[in-house]
Amino acid sequence: MSEADDACIDHLRQVGGSDGQSGTIESSQFSEAGTLVMLRDAGGTLWRCIAYKDGSIGEMSVVEAMDDGGGAMAGAAGSTSSQRVKFDAGSTGAELVGELAPGASQQYVLGAKNEQFLYVRVAPRNGSLGYVIRNPDGSELLGLMSADKEYRGQLWQSGDHVVEVINRSNSSVDYNVIFGIE
Repeated sequence: MSEADDACIDHLRQVGGSDGQSGTIESSQFSEAGTLVMLRDAGGTLWRCIAYKDGSIGEMSVVEAMDDGGGAMAGAAGSTSSQRVKFDAGSTGAELVGELAPGASQQYVLGAKNEQFLYVRVAPRNGSLGYVIRNPDGSELLGLMSADKEYRGQLWQSGDHVVEVINRSNSSVDYNVIFGIE
């Protein structure tokens, strides 16, 4: 068992309620960006966990809920949320403000077309953040980047692209995120 597996099991024990105290590892896939661990708790809920080399958790979310009224779902809220980004009429960009709790992430969904250019800038006001960009087919357009590096590049798929901002620190972080599509 890897350190990432151990970190995900420990985190599930913290957030998974009574069902999260035991279960099984369904799969574990390592990459340079992080390790994806799929866990099934005692109540049958399937969890998705992304852990990093330092033992921190980037994401813990429910993939397939088996809610029995007070088990795993009781602690599942808030670890990852999703928001569709909308630009004002005539605008090619948007700036949003957010706050992430320790270990939490926020997904921003942007509709864009093949050959358009995407710009992303994550600006933490305190602390540090990272981000990942995924293509509509779920593949990574950009692996985990630190917020001090902005992204500007041409897209090669049409559809919903996901920018996930990740707080791997032990404290809440306030931030602005700027998106542009041209």
